[in-house]
Formats: sequence, structure tokens, C-alpha cells
Amino acid sequence: MATTDRRRPYLRIAEDIRRDIASGRYAVGERLPVARELANQYGVAMMTIGNALAVLRDEGLIETRQGAGSFVSRPPNDDTTAGTTPSGHSEEFRIISEQLREIREYMEKLTVRLDELDARTRPDQAEK
Repeated sequence: MATTDRRRPYLRIAEDIRRDIASGRYAVGERLPVARELANQYGVAMMTIGNALAVLRDEGLIETRQGAGSFVSRPPNDDTTAGTTPSGHSEEFRIISEQLREIREYMEKLTVRLDELDARTRPDQAEK
């Protein structure tokens, strides 16, 4: 039975690019494909690619130069810190934290929408 990768698409894309950097497909100093190219390659929105590149920037693997693109700044660590983020938390912890943040944002939006709906369905309550 095949397992399904339930990580967010931007995390899977970041992992693919991280693996490409580690394998030497993209060398230090080399420019990554432009975001639009990556979006087409993975069949995702530009925002998803932006999020994936942000993960790699946060890890210090790439740097982005306005108008020039994203460049590999260093390969991933091969030492005992592999699997942990610069903050010292595991990748799994970081992923779960990000998912919780997204859930909180979604719940806040739902709360606002429910309040608006409640106000429209009970106009007498909105006036009090």
C-alpha cells in the first residue's frame, strides 16, 4: 500500500529543491529556475513557489536578489543536525506549527464570516 505525502505542496517542493541542491544539480552560486518556470513544472500557483523558496531562504540554502532571481548560497548540512531547522526544532515540528498557524488564520476568517452572517440573519440583534 502506497503512502500519501500529506505535507503542504510548498513543503514538498522545498524538499525537492533541497534534494537537487544536495545532489549538485544546482551548485553554490547557481541561479535556480525562475518562479514561473517552477510553478509550471510543479503545476502550482506562484504563491506556492514563493512559500517553498521562503522555506529554503529561512534555512539559509538560497538567497533571493530583487530582479535577478534566487541563487544557491550553500548546500544542506550533512552533519548530525540534518532533520532539524536552524531553530533546533525538527522538520516535523516546524511543519505542524505551520499547519496550526494556517488553521488559526482560517478559524479567524470563519469567525468573522459567521458574525457577519449572524448580523444579516438577525437584523434586530445587530441594532442592540
